[in-house]
Amino acid sequence: MPVFEYRARDRNGKVFTSTMEAASERDVAASLREKGYFINEIKQPKTGLNADIKLPKWLDLGARPGLRDVTLFSRQFATVINAGLPVVQSLAILQRQAEKQGMKDALKKIREDVETGIPLSVALGKFPGIFNRLYVYLVRAGEASGNLDGILERIATYQEKQAELRGKIKGALTYPVVVLVIALAVTWFLLTGIVPQFATILDQLGGDMPVITRALIAVSDFLINQWWLLLLIIGGLIVGMTFYYRTNNGRHVIDRILLKLPVFGPLIQKSAIASFSNTFGLLLRSGVNIIESLEITKGTAGNIIVEDVLEETKEAVQRGEQISNTLTRYPNVFPPLVSSMIAIGEETGAVDSMLEKIAQFYEREVDEAVTSLTAALEPMLIVFLGVIVGFIVAGMFLPMFSIIGTLSG
Repeated sequence: MPVFEYRARDRNGKVFTSTMEAASERDVAASLREKGYFINEIKQPKTGLNADIKLPKWLDLGARPGLRDVTLFSRQFATVINAGLPVVQSLAILQRQAEKQGMKDALKKIREDVETGIPLSVALGKFPGIFNRLYVYLVRAGEASGNLDGILERIATYQEKQAELRGKIKGALTYPVVVLVIALAVTWFLLTGIVPQFATILDQLGGDMPVITRALIAVSDFLINQWWLLLLIIGGLIVGMTFYYRTNNGRHVIDRILLKLPVFGPLIQKSAIASFSNTFGLLLRSGVNIIESLEITKGTAGNIIVEDVLEETKEAVQRGEQISNTLTRYPNVFPPLVSSMIAIGEETGAVDSMLEKIAQFYEREVDEAVTSLTAALEPMLIVFLGVIVGFIVAGMFLPMFSIIGTLSG
């Protein structure tokens, strides 16, 4: 007879898993009911050629849930909770219709934990790769206030805004990156395909070559014969910068430089302020205390300079100072508009509302910064491409003019 796996709960509420030989699932269910067990799941494990093939996690990229999957889950979870379904049943429904296998597996384990009496927020916290610290704290606040569906709706809205913000920045960088790649490809083709042919012709004609031509031929020979060395240099720089950025000093240096970059700096600053306002405001509106809110918001800043200011702000609040007092001391990170509006919110007791207004303002500012970035990068890339092509053309044709002048003379 086939062997069936089952999960059941006894009269004390303890959930356990075991196996049973039976003719069908119906017989297993009947046997368990006779023993007084409550059935959660019965399935027949697949064996042989019917067994599921599981790829290693690093290969099975399609199984890993992303921001879109978590956002969709939050919306759907809020809907079924609002409809009056219990949390366990809601998780079971969402587990069945989840698209990614990673999300299915996570929801299965979360549902099992909740069935045993573990709070939902604790169960979610076991999967930090899917549900980050911000998510867990908000769900905990929803459990404490009895407004879980409302909190989940807020989370989904927040995640949609964050995804939209990232999408705008990625969209702004897509065009320049594509143009830069094309420019480098054209340059590579000219240096490794066209320049060597001209070098051969010039060598046959004889005569002295200008410095620019000799430099051009040297670069061409290097790219043809020692291209691997160029790859090693680029790879070494990338690895070196990555390891340096992981150090405390390196992150401070690089993040400070990023904030001061022309065009890019303002975009990074405005997107950080928009993210800070959205995150901090959401936590305060959801009932998370101000110290925990600042600590969580600091972890989502994405720039260590901003994190340092928020850490100092948290310490100042613990001493009884206002948030705006610390932010006022860092106008290069948080402009006076931000600290002034937060100060008004502190006086009126409406900090969360002021943060929402700040977020809306800086989201519009990000839109304008993205437009400015695109407008500024286009002519810069055109000039860059023009200089490269002009250098190559000059290096190839200057000696030709000299040789023609000599022959005509």
